[in-house]
Amino acid sequence: MSFNRSSTGSSLESSFSVRKKIKVYVVLVVTSFLVILMRIWYLQILKGEDFMGKSEQNRVRKISLADYRGEIKDRLGNIIANVRPSFSLYVTPEDADNLSESLEFLSVLIEINKDKLRNDIRRSPSFKNVLIKRDISRREVAYIEENKMLLPGVRIKIEPIRNYAHKDFASHVLGYLGEVSKVELKASKFGRYEPGDMVGKNGLEKIYESQLRGKKGFKEVEVDVSGRELKALRKLSPKTGNSLVLTLDSRVQGKLETLMDEVLGKNAVEGSAVVMKVQSGEIIAMVSKPSFDPNSFATGISRKKWNSLVIDEKNPLQNRTIDGQYPPASTYKVVTAYAALSEKIIKPESTIFCPGHFRLGKRDYRCWKKRGHGNMNLHDALVQSCDVYFYTLGHRLGINNLAKYATKLGLGEVTGIELKGEKSGLVPSKQWKKKIKNEPWYPGETISASIGQGYNLVTPLQSARMISTIASGGLLVRPYLIKKIEDSDGKLIQEFSPEVIKNIEIDPEVLKHLKEGLRGVVYEAHGTGHRARLKNVIVSGKTGTAQVVGMKPSDEIDPEEEIPYSFRDHAWFVAFAPYEKPEVAVSVIIEHGGHGGAIAAPIAGKILKTYFSHYPPSKTIGLGKERIELN
Repeated sequence: MSFNRSSTGSSLESSFSVRKKIKVYVVLVVTSFLVILMRIWYLQILKGEDFMGKSEQNRVRKISLADYRGEIKDRLGNIIANVRPSFSLYVTPEDADNLSESLEFLSVLIEINKDKLRNDIRRSPSFKNVLIKRDISRREVAYIEENKMLLPGVRIKIEPIRNYAHKDFASHVLGYLGEVSKVELKASKFGRYEPGDMVGKNGLEKIYESQLRGKKGFKEVEVDVSGRELKALRKLSPKTGNSLVLTLDSRVQGKLETLMDEVLGKNAVEGSAVVMKVQSGEIIAMVSKPSFDPNSFATGISRKKWNSLVIDEKNPLQNRTIDGQYPPASTYKVVTAYAALSEKIIKPESTIFCPGHFRLGKRDYRCWKKRGHGNMNLHDALVQSCDVYFYTLGHRLGINNLAKYATKLGLGEVTGIELKGEKSGLVPSKQWKKKIKNEPWYPGETISASIGQGYNLVTPLQSARMISTIASGGLLVRPYLIKKIEDSDGKLIQEFSPEVIKNIEIDPEVLKHLKEGLRGVVYEAHGTGHRARLKNVIVSGKTGTAQVVGMKPSDEIDPEEEIPYSFRDHAWFVAFAPYEKPEVAVSVIIEHGGHGGAIAAPIAGKILKTYFSHYPPSKTIGLGKERIELN
């Protein structure tokens, strides 16, 4: 028997090679199983809860339900602002197969801000609904429903949206809504807000945001792989915010809006008016023109529309009632008369001759009546608004005395009304000019100040409070707009009361002469405010024509209509009524409107007539010994 070494060696080598390969395969298999086991352990044990949550989110979605903003009502309970149902378009990025394609498809009919939408999507979790457009039309709804199979992840939700019942009615008081900004979202007080939420941006909507805003609800629904809702699992309904009950009377406010629109539309000018209760400071009506429709903000205002409002030279967003600052003109003569009587500079019966000008140094200060008024006592000077008479009083008083009594009547300081952005106006004095301009005060500047020109500035609301303080005998009150706050069921949350800031205690004799003069302005033969007369209620007031630019005799242009618009005077009228027992004060200014008696006084008369048609005085007010024919 023979033995082949070569064959045996080859077999041994082959067998060794096979065993080596088997070991390698075994190691690989064992290692693979170990890796799989470790991965399973990682997924199931370490990350089990996280992935379970994500899996549940894919199956169960928690959808936010919009809250209902509280109503805003007038003093009688009439709705000024509430909510209405609307259709809003959303997308869930996780469910959208091709988002860019879907947006292109939608943009055929619907205007979409794609850049903003992409930013919102980047900031939000992929399973969250992101707003595409708020308050889409029924035509747009039909278009989306017809093509919903081509728009995965896109859905329509029915949501409440702010509704202002009368468009631009009291828009500067109410304010408007806007989408919450990135900066606001970082603030602690906006902790409950999400991108896309609407918040108060101005007016009462902003100031009382925490009261008006409700509380969001949510619902949990089961969805399929495409994000379509299969069934509801549970639901927490949203809560409605509290309601504001204002001091405004929508009947008076509406009439004042109409009157201002008629005058301003005809004359293409701007203006403001306010109606305030004398004893309490309640604002019955407040109008600033031109105005805006806050409904255009409630749905998310376009950049084009916003820019048009911002660059509009007539400033429709400005609330002229509280931040329009104007020379008070002859309405300030009430201050000068009050100061002169209180300081005993002159007796009411004493006369001053008006030749049509007042000379100081080398300069003549003209009276509005070129030929002069002749001899004037205090009463006649108020009635006929004689400039020379008040130039003389101002010169004798000095600027600091004028400033003292203007401040007493609430000028030169904010009134304290709830609205933000109120201006303080300006009451000039020697100290003020030295501090601000580092210049001395000149006697000629006192002459201008005595008739409400020069550095003097007031807001329409300050003027209403000034005349109200005279009417009440010295009560300086804080104007206010909120009567009470109620919950959604009408239960009282908070009630607001009148606040007297101070009682300046005007001497009864001084008060008597002031009020008689103001009554004469409206009812006497030469009174400058006769167009404010009423038949059954006695109105007392003061006209004013605020000079915008100083004009020399050689600059005079006749007729007035030929004067460039920006150079025309502002028309003022302030008033209170009834004469014997004052209830309400009014302030009206028409920018570049001309003479106060011609354009502002008729508005005041008509709005007072409207007020007393709803709130008749307790009795017909007479005129004592005098009898004036009412027409």
